[in-house]
Amino acid sequence: MKKQVLISGAGFAGLTLAYWLNKFDFDVTVVEYASGLRRGGSPIDIRGKALDIVQEMGIGDQVKAKEFIHTDEIVNDQGETLVRFSLNKQPEYLGDIEIHRGDLLDIIYDALPKDGVKILFNSSIATLEELDDAVKVVFEDGSTHSFDYVFGADGTHSTVRRLVFGEEHQFTQFFGAYFAFAETKDIDTGRTKDTGVMYRSLGKQALIYQFLNGANGVLMFRSPKLDWDYRNKEQHKQILKDNFGNEKGWKVPEILDAMLHSDSLFFDEVCQVHVPQWYKGRVALVGDAAHAPSFFTGMGTSLAMIGATCLAKSLAAHADHQIAFAQYQEQHKPFAEEIQSRIIQNQKYQLPETEEELKASIERFQKIQNV
Repeated sequence: MKKQVLISGAGFAGLTLAYWLNKFDFDVTVVEYASGLRRGGSPIDIRGKALDIVQEMGIGDQVKAKEFIHTDEIVNDQGETLVRFSLNKQPEYLGDIEIHRGDLLDIIYDALPKDGVKILFNSSIATLEELDDAVKVVFEDGSTHSFDYVFGADGTHSTVRRLVFGEEHQFTQFFGAYFAFAETKDIDTGRTKDTGVMYRSLGKQALIYQFLNGANGVLMFRSPKLDWDYRNKEQHKQILKDNFGNEKGWKVPEILDAMLHSDSLFFDEVCQVHVPQWYKGRVALVGDAAHAPSFFTGMGTSLAMIGATCLAKSLAAHADHQIAFAQYQEQHKPFAEEIQSRIIQNQKYQLPETEEELKASIERFQKIQNV
């Protein structure tokens, strides 16, 4: 009889894990609190071992076909170009693939056999109780089901982690900054749709990434730890207004206005997740729920896909789930920690705090101007 598994979260970690566990003959259910795949956000990168994984999954050609080939510009207050460059032409990024978040999610989702993987949108876990040979799950709608294993692939603010491992504050490390993104398709940057534009001032950055059918705006800023609720959208808008309301440079006022009127604003703090042990009993964490590195590392998506693949292959290789979980952590955690260690230098480039750092963040790209 097939082992039944529940995956909480239909992001990159959750969908990749679902793909592999189905392939290894597990009965897979994915629960996702949103009404559909969360396609918004800035373009993401597929790097390192993740490039091999998309080939193994048979979706390499589809991913390559949706590659987001673009250039970037850093501009001044007046929108004048300071430097124009192509990030993925840097030696350390050669061969990487940048793709819109929604495109990659759709590709992985479409690769799942719909008769083999059940995905429940508009649903979430209320309670978990480990029994001798199963995990009893009560969903928010009151329904109950038992699974052989439960996996938390539900992001930085993981419900599974909170229910099984403890409150979030025990595992998150704050890095002194916040960020937000929302659709900003009506803002004209004066550039073609294959050009991302960014504007930096001390401790702040604004970006617009354009693409075929729209654009996303991003605002980020350094700040001491705030007293905020990640579910309170109106509070998020007030925080953005407090921090950018007096900013007049480039397109910042227009980006802010779009965010203040957005129904799909995403706001969060720049943080990492550090969980000493990624598994407990029949429950294990994967992706950001276990080891969120922060987007400043540029490796969140790749790390999630690599970890999910490692976890699935460990389970396929070992009938004893405790051995499988231990192997998964032993193999993947050192790599995750190495990626996490990159945040400080990368954040300094993105959110310079001094005039010297601001100058260096521009000169860095002047050295690699290649377009």
